Amino acid sequence: VLSLCCEACKKVIFHVPSELEADTLVGRVDLKECLQSAKFISSSDGNFKVLEDGSVYTTSALSLSAEKKTFTILLKDIQEQVQKKIHVSLVEEEKKTPKTRHARDTVLKRTKRRWGPIPSVMIENSLGPFPLQIQQVQSDTAQNYTIYYSASGPGIDQDPKGLFYIERETGNIFATRAVDREQYPSFQIICFATTPDGYSPEVPLVHTIRIEDDNDNAPYFTQDLFEFCVPENSRPGVVVGKVMAEDRDEPYTLHTTLKYRIVSQNPPITPAFSLHGDTGVISVLLPQLDRELVPSYTLLVEVRDMAGQPFGLCTTGTVVIKIEDTNDNAPSFKQMQYETRVEENRVNVEILRVSVVDLDEPGSPGSGAVYEIIRGNDDQAFEITTDKNTNEGILCVVKGLDYETAKQRVLVIGVNNEAPYLLAPHSQQLSQSTSSVTVHVLDVDEGPVFKPCLLRLDVKECEDVGTAIGRFVAEDPETGNSEGIRYRIPPGQCNWINIDDKSGEVRTVRILDRDIGEMRRGQCNVTVLAIDRNGKTGTGTIQVCIVPGNKNFPRITQTDYIMCRDRKPICLTAQDGDEAPYSAPFVYRITDRNLASMWKLTPHDDNSWYLSPKGDIPYGIYEIPVSVIDNGGKIGENTVRVNLCDCVTPTECDGRARQLSGGNVTLGLWAILAMILGSLLLLLILITICGCCGAGVMHRQVTDDCANHNLIISNTEAPGEEVMDHNVIPLQNTCDQGGYGVKTGEQQTFEMVKGRGHTLDSVKGGGHQTLGSLKEVGGPPMMDTCRYSYSEWHNFTHPRLGEKVHLCRQDEEQKHSEDYLLSYNYEGKGSLAGSVGCCSDQHEEEALDFLDQLEPKFRTLAETCIKR
Repeated sequence: VLSLCCEACKKVIFHVPSELEADTLVGRVDLKECLQSAKFISSSDGNFKVLEDGSVYTTSALSLSAEKKTFTILLKDIQEQVQKKIHVSLVEEEKKTPKTRHARDTVLKRTKRRWGPIPSVMIENSLGPFPLQIQQVQSDTAQNYTIYYSASGPGIDQDPKGLFYIERETGNIFATRAVDREQYPSFQIICFATTPDGYSPEVPLVHTIRIEDDNDNAPYFTQDLFEFCVPENSRPGVVVGKVMAEDRDEPYTLHTTLKYRIVSQNPPITPAFSLHGDTGVISVLLPQLDRELVPSYTLLVEVRDMAGQPFGLCTTGTVVIKIEDTNDNAPSFKQMQYETRVEENRVNVEILRVSVVDLDEPGSPGSGAVYEIIRGNDDQAFEITTDKNTNEGILCVVKGLDYETAKQRVLVIGVNNEAPYLLAPHSQQLSQSTSSVTVHVLDVDEGPVFKPCLLRLDVKECEDVGTAIGRFVAEDPETGNSEGIRYRIPPGQCNWINIDDKSGEVRTVRILDRDIGEMRRGQCNVTVLAIDRNGKTGTGTIQVCIVPGNKNFPRITQTDYIMCRDRKPICLTAQDGDEAPYSAPFVYRITDRNLASMWKLTPHDDNSWYLSPKGDIPYGIYEIPVSVIDNGGKIGENTVRVNLCDCVTPTECDGRARQLSGGNVTLGLWAILAMILGSLLLLLILITICGCCGAGVMHRQVTDDCANHNLIISNTEAPGEEVMDHNVIPLQNTCDQGGYGVKTGEQQTFEMVKGRGHTLDSVKGGGHQTLGSLKEVGGPPMMDTCRYSYSEWHNFTHPRLGEKVHLCRQDEEQKHSEDYLLSYNYEGKGSLAGSVGCCSDQHEEEALDFLDQLEPKFRTLAETCIKR
């Protein structure tokens, strides 16, 4: 560091790095040149301090934020009232940019090696003589200049008043007195070499003085008293605790190498613990630590430095080890037998206190007693508890004793501890201590007693008033009989029963019905009093329970149904107000034989059965009587109304139907009309076919209006069932060779044979002409080709078709009906009526019930005919 003085006592410039750490030497100012008698030196900037020799140090880390930082050093002489200022400027050093050096530019410069003295050593607490020379510093320029030496740093003074000082002319460093290493472990002295005019030809030299440690401090324990606990009966080697000591001498030397040992033990018996010399860990040594014998141990321990050598310094400390209690002693009764007395029927009364002896620590779980009754308390009449304050057992009677039953009771009681037993290695298995207690029961005159005290009476539901349901009597405990005892029921209880005051017979006073409000629970408790001749009373309880009966008939919840053409089974569900076993499972029966042949019932579950038709029965409304039998045998009669409707969904049926004779089955009006019209159309086709095939072989000329292929000849239809009805009249043949014929049986066929002289007679003598009669002409017979003209066919069929249509357009009351056809696009399956070939061409409307069995597929044909 270069120190320059520009205009003395006014301005000084120091070139310093941009970053300065705390206690860094900035430079040195010659103060005596400005003011020789300066007594007060101060700095205007707190970041800097100025020593008496003019050295400027930083007090904290500092960064030069600007290119230059300035402050002022103030010098004062109070006696002469003189004050001067020195302006100090800090300028950041210029950083030199390293240049690339080429081989030819290499210049070797010889530099002088600087002397760096090794640190000086001063023995701590040195005995002198003082002042004691420590080291000498000397400048290389002393031969060229007159050099004055000075120093700065902690403890440095220009005269022997401080710890150290340096001779101005020789550079010798002296110590003025002994130094404590614990206070000053080392010193750093900054030495300056200056010329008389203040020029510093040398860079300041930092010299270190190290204080060599002397074993002047004895080790000491970190605690005045160490306290540890260890359970009794612990095994050898169990760690109890650790003692710790420290030494203020220099670490990692013999002066601070410590050793521990146990000096003494109290009580002075067999050593129970060991102390590790290096770590200070205390462990169990004796395998038989018994708290009941020795509750605690006191150890005197020593710590010594110099690795425990005799000439080392030492200190002692105290360790107290408390032995913790474990439950290694069983409690025992002080007495083996006890006797006590108690009056009969006394409850919740203390009759005896028992005490025990336990060697374990009082108040601990190992000494807390837990009592129990081992024998003699089968009826749970006694109870024993523990008094936490005294640890005694309190025996109480919690259920009244009966002198007549037992005059004395013998109990066996035992005792344990709250904590489980922990046996010592040398101890034997512990056994439970027991004691017997004899309890004498004292006789007392007492009131009557009901036996049993609670009587349950089951009463069938809906029994008559006054029915005897039981007998509830009490007896005198002393005599064992019931003479002179009266009975009564106190008021304020349910009034279902009463009791005879002499005999104790119990009768009903109301009809017990579980459907009535207060009886819905089905149970009632009645308290009964028994009073003897002396006025003493006893109480008992009658529990009346209503047993469910079979009083309700099972009934079907829903009786109206609509069954569509899919004939999906109907699920019938019944309910019964009774409870089990008088309700489900139910059995269903159809009571009508005729309907039973058409409908069937199949089980579904305990409450429901399926109702379904047995076959293709006709559509209509069926009222089916169904009986439902519950599990108790009670029969409920029900009528199920089923509307078997030709529909896809039930909403298509409006409920109107015609009742069938003898079968309770009805069909709708429009269904009947549609079937009639379809039958008539089929009959018309058959008649036309028969007319085309007249009797005999006729030769005729076909006119211009002949309609060819207007009818298809057929003499066989699908087989159908036999229809026995007076409306079907067979056609009579007019000769032996041919004509129309109707054959009834398993198959109905129409045979149309043409022959000579055959005609179609009118039905029942009517005046209608047949097609054959209209075709008769003179001349020889010719072969008929079964071809007729349209006019011939029309003249024959038109009158009859008109009559049939007229009849179809009338309703059941012979009134003219307009809109009687309904649109229908479902052809359905085959008709139950079979072939319609048996239908006659009569115009009478009587006895047409057989048409109700025709399928509605003829509606489309009837509608076509009406439009035509």
